[in-house]
Amino acid sequence: MAVGPLSSHHVAWHHAIMSNSPAFIERFGLWTDDQAREAAALKRRVEAEKPTLIRLVWSDSHGWSRAKAVTVPAFLGALEAGYNINVATTTLDSASARTFSSFTRGGGMGLDEMTGSPNIRIVPDPGTYRTLPWAPGIGWVLCDEYFNTGVPYHFSQRHLLRRQLARLAEKGMDAAVGLEVEWYLFRVGEELGPEHLSIPGTRARPIGTRPVEPGYSYHSESNMDLMQPVLSELAEAFETLNLGLRSVENEFGPGQVECTFAPKRGMAAADDLLLFRTATKQVCRRLGYVATFMCRPGPGGYYSSGWHLHQSLVDAETGSNAFAPMGEDDGDAPLSALGMNYLGGLMAHAVPSTVFTTPTANGYRRFQPNSLAPDRVCWAYDHRGAMLRVLGSVGDPAARIENRMGEPAANPYLYIASQIAAGLDGTENGLDPGPPSDEPYTADRPVLPGTLAAALDALDASDLFRKAFGDVFMDYYLALKRNELGRFVAALEADGKTLAEPGEDITAWEQNEYFDFF
Repeated sequence: MAVGPLSSHHVAWHHAIMSNSPAFIERFGLWTDDQAREAAALKRRVEAEKPTLIRLVWSDSHGWSRAKAVTVPAFLGALEAGYNINVATTTLDSASARTFSSFTRGGGMGLDEMTGSPNIRIVPDPGTYRTLPWAPGIGWVLCDEYFNTGVPYHFSQRHLLRRQLARLAEKGMDAAVGLEVEWYLFRVGEELGPEHLSIPGTRARPIGTRPVEPGYSYHSESNMDLMQPVLSELAEAFETLNLGLRSVENEFGPGQVECTFAPKRGMAAADDLLLFRTATKQVCRRLGYVATFMCRPGPGGYYSSGWHLHQSLVDAETGSNAFAPMGEDDGDAPLSALGMNYLGGLMAHAVPSTVFTTPTANGYRRFQPNSLAPDRVCWAYDHRGAMLRVLGSVGDPAARIENRMGEPAANPYLYIASQIAAGLDGTENGLDPGPPSDEPYTADRPVLPGTLAAALDALDASDLFRKAFGDVFMDYYLALKRNELGRFVAALEADGKTLAEPGEDITAWEQNEYFDFF
C-alpha cells in the first residue's frame, strides 16, 4: 500500500525516535543508579515472561490509580523514553467535572505549560513492577509524571512526597509508616443498567448492593466467616503483591473490614496503599462483591471507616527508631525529645492538614464526640479517643504516633507528605505538644473542622503548607476541592438543607459521588 509523505511533525517525531541522542529518561537523569539497574533487570524479566499487557499506573489528584495498558514493545520503549499521557486526569474533580478552562491560555491556571490540555510523560519506577495475581498475563508498574522538558509535573503528589522525604534524607532520616485501613465489603445486588451511567460532573446512582453480614458484633468469628472466601482471596493477592499484610479484622459495621500492614518506609507505604485499594476493589468485583473506601456509606446503619496512620522517624542507614525514648535524657515522656517535637508539629498544623487526612465532604460526618474518631486537636498516651494516640516507652523500637484523623479515601501521598511537613516544622522549631488529654472529648483544645468548607479555608490560610507544597499546587488543589464542595452545597440546597445542617442520613449526592469512585 502506498504511503504518503510524512508531515514535518511526523518527520521530526520519527527522527527523534531513530536518532542516537539519549532517550528521555537518560537525557534528564530521571532515575537513580539503583533504578537504572532495576530497569535493566526488568527488561530481561519482561522479555522472558512476555506478559500480555502492562499497566502503566499513576496517581490522580484524589490518590486513586489511573492506568494505560501497553504491550511489551511499548513498555520497553517506555523504559527509555517514558510514555505520553494527557493531563486530563489531574484536572477533573471526583465526578470528572472539568474544573479548569483547559483550552484557554494558561489552561485556566495561569500556567502557559498547561494551555490546551497538553501531553506529559509518565516514567516507570522499575522497582514497583508487579504481576497481578487476579489478572493473568497483566503486569503493573507505578510511574512518575514529567513535562516534556524533564521538569517534574506540578500536580504529581508522588513528587510532592518525594520532596518531603528528601528533607528527611538531608537530616539522615526516613519516615516509617504503618497502615491501618477500614473499608466495607458488599455483595453485588443488581446488574449495571442505564441508571448507573454518569455524565461529567454528575455521578449516577451506584450499583445496588446487599450486606454480607449483619454487623455490630465486633470481632465476631462467625460473621467474619461469612466473608472468609473473599478475605482469603484478598490475603493471597496481598501476599503475592508483597504488601506486608498483618491482620484482617471484622470491624463494627455490617461488612466493615480492617486491614493492617507491617511498617514500611514512606514512599513504599504510600505506593502500597494505592495498590491495596485498587487491588481490593478489583479482586472483590471479579468475585461478585463491591469494596468501597467511602468513609460512611449509606443508607443508615453503616459505621464510619477510618484510616489510622502510624508514623515515626528512623535512621536512614540503620533503621533505628528516632522516636524511642532512651531514659534519663527524655524524662518520663513516651517519645524521645525529637518525637515530642514532631508531635508538637502535628498538633500545631492539625486543623489545616485536615483536608489531606479527610478530603471528602462525607468524611466530616466521622468527627463525632465519644466515638472512635477524634473531634478536636489533642494527644494522649494509648487513648483511642485522642486525635494523636502516642505509643512508646523507654527503648521501645516500635515507639510511634498514630494519627486517627484520616478517612480511607485520603490520598496516601498527600496524607503522608502533610504529616512529614508538619512534623518537621515541630522538630526544626522545637514545638511543644503541650500536656496530654486523658478526656479528649471534653478537653479545652481547638475543635477539628466540621465541614470540608471550613477545612479548605484553614488550609488556604496555612503558610506552612504553601511553603512545603508551593503556591502552584496549593491553588490548584484548593480549586479542585472547592469545585467538588460547590456541587455538594448545590445538592443540599436543592433538598432544603445546608452545609451546617446536612441531616443525619447520608445524602443521595454523597452516595452517588463517593461510593463507587472510592
